[in-house]
Amino acid sequence: MKSVLDKIYEYPSEDIEILLSAYNYSKQMHEGQKRASGEPYFMHPCAVAEILIDLGMDTPSVAAAFLHDVIEDTPATADDIKKGFGDEILTLVDGVTKLDKIRYSSHEEEDAENFRKIFVAMANDVRVIIIKLADRLHNMRSLNFLSNERQQRIAKETLEIFTPLAGRLGISQIKCELEDLCLKYLEPESYEYLVTNIHQKLAERHEFVDFVVNELKKMLKESGIKGEVFGRPKHFYSIYKKMKKQDKSLDQIYDLSAVRVIVATTEECYEVLGKIHKQWKPVPGRIKDYIATPKRNLYQSLHTTVVTNFGQIFEIQIRTQEMHKMAEFGIAAHWKYKEQRTSETNFDQRLSWIRDVMNWQGSLNDSKEFVASLKNDLYSNELLVFTPHGKVISLPLEATPVDFAYSIHSEVGNKCVGAKVNSRIVPLNSALHTGDVVEILTSPNTKGPSWDWLKFVKSGSARAKIKQFFKREMKEGNSKTGRAMLEAEAKRRGYNLAELLTEESFKRLSNKLVFSSVDEMMASVGYGAVSVNQVIFKLIDYYKKEKPKPEILSSDKLKHSPSGTVSINGVSGLLVRLAHCCNPVPGDEIVGFVSRGRGVIVHRCDCPNIKGEGADRLQPAQWTGEGADFIAGIKVIAEDNSGLIAFVTSEISALHLSMTAINGRVNKEGNAEFEIKIKFNKRSDMDLLINRLKKSRDIIDVFRTTG
Repeated sequence: MKSVLDKIYEYPSEDIEILLSAYNYSKQMHEGQKRASGEPYFMHPCAVAEILIDLGMDTPSVAAAFLHDVIEDTPATADDIKKGFGDEILTLVDGVTKLDKIRYSSHEEEDAENFRKIFVAMANDVRVIIIKLADRLHNMRSLNFLSNERQQRIAKETLEIFTPLAGRLGISQIKCELEDLCLKYLEPESYEYLVTNIHQKLAERHEFVDFVVNELKKMLKESGIKGEVFGRPKHFYSIYKKMKKQDKSLDQIYDLSAVRVIVATTEECYEVLGKIHKQWKPVPGRIKDYIATPKRNLYQSLHTTVVTNFGQIFEIQIRTQEMHKMAEFGIAAHWKYKEQRTSETNFDQRLSWIRDVMNWQGSLNDSKEFVASLKNDLYSNELLVFTPHGKVISLPLEATPVDFAYSIHSEVGNKCVGAKVNSRIVPLNSALHTGDVVEILTSPNTKGPSWDWLKFVKSGSARAKIKQFFKREMKEGNSKTGRAMLEAEAKRRGYNLAELLTEESFKRLSNKLVFSSVDEMMASVGYGAVSVNQVIFKLIDYYKKEKPKPEILSSDKLKHSPSGTVSINGVSGLLVRLAHCCNPVPGDEIVGFVSRGRGVIVHRCDCPNIKGEGADRLQPAQWTGEGADFIAGIKVIAEDNSGLIAFVTSEISALHLSMTAINGRVNKEGNAEFEIKIKFNKRSDMDLLINRLKKSRDIIDVFRTTG
């Protein structure tokens, strides 16, 4: 079997140097890192790159696959990637890199925010999501090394978002494998049952499929049609879904395999279908023409289910070579078969769906609402209806004329006053059915959509476009409200919005949240499309990086030192403050910083905020007297096991210490992380606790936090 390096050398000579450079840089940056399996972490980017190579993706995509985790997981920066590999590869890497480390209230919120970021990047370059799908596929292949809770969470997210997304982009290779892997972890008993029982019937099924294939080859030869015929076992998840939907046992599912016929032209597809129906009887209701009416992902093929002369049922799919390429590789075929760009229209049509999503995503209140709306569009079954001119429109099940109107154009929806279905006027909340001919009645005098429409529309696109209308109509008021909200939150955190929101900081922010102007950002905050904290957290972060000075700490971020516990330059009893940035406690080496207008602020000597300050502003400081109890934080990183919390709390109790707060999570390596706030009386107690915890074989590291 070829290695990823062997496959790199199959690229054009001018691309090999770039790919080898990305390979070696990633290997160097991930040196010493391990995955949950114990394998070197570098195995993961190599596997992702190999998936993309097999899909036929271009050189920048494969290079980005090698580099996709270096910004997030190594000291490498975006500037390093830009200098070494250029803007195009940096854009792809940044697109799949998770957001800055912001505290979220739940995994769900964090995942939603990261997924929204990926989708924004995908709107600019669709290769971002193909890299992400390859990344998710390899993570699913190695999911068995994670805890059961993480397996369930990741598999559920994959099944709800990534598999339908792969399907919508037409990449069936990835979609089918992801679905089977999800079934393995979400329904392990069903998965094992299918694997065992289907394999037992393998020889019998192969014999039957070979018979059908030979009959079809003979049919093509007699008709003078050149083509390929081959059998394909259906993947486990599709069989599982059919059993659940039809409430049947495996013995009652007859079409466990499908036979494909690949011919040269569309006309030959229909000719072969007629000959098949002449030889074998078709099952009523099981003939599907996806050539005339393609699926929403632009999949095209003829499907028919027939019965042999001795009663066995099987499915046959008939398509052209071009249709087959698009069915297997979907949007990735644009790169895999770039020398035969006969599908540019299909490519543009696939991208139009992504652009449509991005047109309405900005009107949604938060990332969780965006993901929920996207799931509705991705996951719902479709119905096909027609315009009066015969154009096919794909909509979610139970969609209404309002959904239809907005799928035509936003203005058609906004000016809609009524609808005709099959030439009869119907209420706007009527459910449409496949085959309906729908005509929208509009008026230039209408004031626009009704809020009541939000109660019955089914498509995320229609829902978002209705909200977008009201957002646009109330833009001025929303802008004023948003500015007031940001100013109030900045003030509460000790800042002035005017000093945070500079031309440079807005430019950086707009790259993350996609705003074209300050007014648009203010209106988005006022409307609720973007939260106040999303904006303020980033602005403060940019401000701190540009001006990491102790003076910027406001009084509410400092705390007074207990009277008589600190002396400055040998003088006790002064009013001093303890800096929150490094949280000094009795026993730490400290120094006093003479601030402008705020007196003396006490920092730890190793605090980065005082680096580079002149000696005239730094004064010797010492702890004096017994002092009072103080609260300090420690962080514990350990292997995830059920007895961990009990062990840590027992050690705290054994030293007669009080725990005031604890927050825990599982990190991406599968290890448990706890941040614990503890009340101490002296620094030595903290050192003793840390040393005792480090003796446990399950604990990887323990250290004091600055917060």
